[in-house]
Order: sequence, then structure tokens, then C-alpha cells
Amino acid sequence: MFSQCRTITRTAAVVLCGLAIAPIGCMANRHGLGPGPAAISPLPPPPPGTVPVELGKVALPEYVIEPPDVLRIEAVVRDVDIDPVTKKETLKDTLRSLPLQPVWGEYTVRPDGTVFLGVYGQVNVAGYTLKQAAAAIRESLAAQAFAEAGGLKQDRLLVVLDVTQYNSKKYYVITDGGGAGEQVYAFPVTGSETVLDAMSNIYGLPSVASKRDIWVARRTPNAGEHEQILPVDWVALSQHGLTSTNYQIMPGDRVYVKAQRLVTLDTTLARVISPIERVLGVTLLGASTVNQISGRGAGFGNN
Repeated sequence: MFSQCRTITRTAAVVLCGLAIAPIGCMANRHGLGPGPAAISPLPPPPPGTVPVELGKVALPEYVIEPPDVLRIEAVVRDVDIDPVTKKETLKDTLRSLPLQPVWGEYTVRPDGTVFLGVYGQVNVAGYTLKQAAAAIRESLAAQAFAEAGGLKQDRLLVVLDVTQYNSKKYYVITDGGGAGEQVYAFPVTGSETVLDAMSNIYGLPSVASKRDIWVARRTPNAGEHEQILPVDWVALSQHGLTSTNYQIMPGDRVYVKAQRLVTLDTTLARVISPIERVLGVTLLGASTVNQISGRGAGFGNN
């Protein structure tokens, strides 16, 4: 009976190995990118000069404010001299705070796209550039700060605005766990990061990572559009200093690090075979226990 159980175990293991290796072999031919023509491996690198890289970076477009960015807002009023005869106003170089409440400090863009300015209420800034947001705040404050006097001339109100925390523009580093899940890390974009910078944020490649299967997936706005997949030559980038695949990171980019195929195979086989081994182990244990009890019973009867 033991020999039959061992034979069954070996046969099941061989069959399960074949079933597990087949799909993994198919995945290996697709570079791990899923179905579709763009997923066929190997992927050619983009032509030189078409994608910003370490030695050919570009300036990012004008920043657009979104939640939950943090803004530094400073609003002051310029004093004026009024000619007693002509009543003409002349702007002075002295500044003072707003009369009801100072607007000076850091303000978080709320989920509804507004910043709250205390007694002056909220002002919508989401989707605006820094200049547009400063103009919107200046217009709102000029109408409210001196409401009893019919408002304040906007040329007397100075609004300085800048971003202190770029929380809304991020890129992602995704590492494959070799069949044991994926880890996602999010980092803010500051305008000059490259693939090497992205990997340094997670302290290099994970122990199960494949040096041949790393790429940057640039986000595609609409379904059905051609995917922009930028393959990374990690050995050339890290060991030889070649910058052709050390791409400049853009907002929304996904840097994907795939695991070694043998690690994925091992994990898959373990998940498939382990339950079967447990079941067969319990069966063998039960059979062994029954045989031992039966043998002892036969021995006692013979005495």
C-alpha cells in the first residue's frame, strides 16, 4: 500500500509540474506585459532623442495645482499717498497685512479643489497654474477684504503663491514578488528624476528581481491607444554608465521590476503541489496508523 501511495504522489507531482510550467513558459514569451501585440518580447528601445533621458532632460510643463498640494500664500496691501488736490493715488513701497485677518502661511488644497483662507472663505484653485491661482485669490480677497469700501483695487493687493509640497504629481515603482504579490511605492515628482533615482528610493533591486525585465510604462489616457513601454537595460545603466535607457520620469509613470522566472516558477509550483502533498501526507499517515493498529491486533490475537 505504501508503494502505491508513493507512486501516486510522484505521478501527481510530475503532472502538476507540467501544468505549472506550461503557462509560465507562455508568460515568459510576453515579457510579463499581458496580452496584446505590444507585449511581445523583446521590446526595442525608443529611437535616440525621442524620449527624455539622463543627459537629455526636458523641463516639465507649467505646474497645475491639484489636491492635496500644499501652497504657500502671502497676501499684502500696498499703501498709497493721496494728493489732496487731484485726489490721485500714488502707490508707496510700504506693505501691510489685510485688515480683517492676515493671509500668510501654508494652505492645503482640499479634496473639492479649494483653499480655505479663514474669514475670507474658500477659493477654488484646482486645475489652475500658479499664476491663475494667484489671480483668483487676489480677485476674491480684493472683493472681500474691503467690502465696506466697495472693494479694493487689485493693483494694491499683492499675492505671492508657490507650491511647497508637490503631493498630486507622483510616479510609481512596482516590484514583482515572483508570484507572491506586487509591492507599489509612490514618490512625488520634482522634475529631474530618472529610472536610477526611482530605484534608489527603494534601495535598489529586490533579491528576486530580474535585471532583464525592467521597464517604464507611461500612462495611456484612453483605452485602445498604443501603449508606451520603455525597456530598461539595467546592466548597461548601472554597470557601464550608459544613459540611453535611464529615462526621465514623468508624472504618472510606472517603473515595473519583474521577478526572475525561476522564482515565479518555484512559487507557482509550491502553491500547486503543497496542498496535494498535505492531502497525500494525511492519507499516508492514516494508512500507516491503520496498518500499525491492524498489526498489533493480529499479534495480540495470535498470543
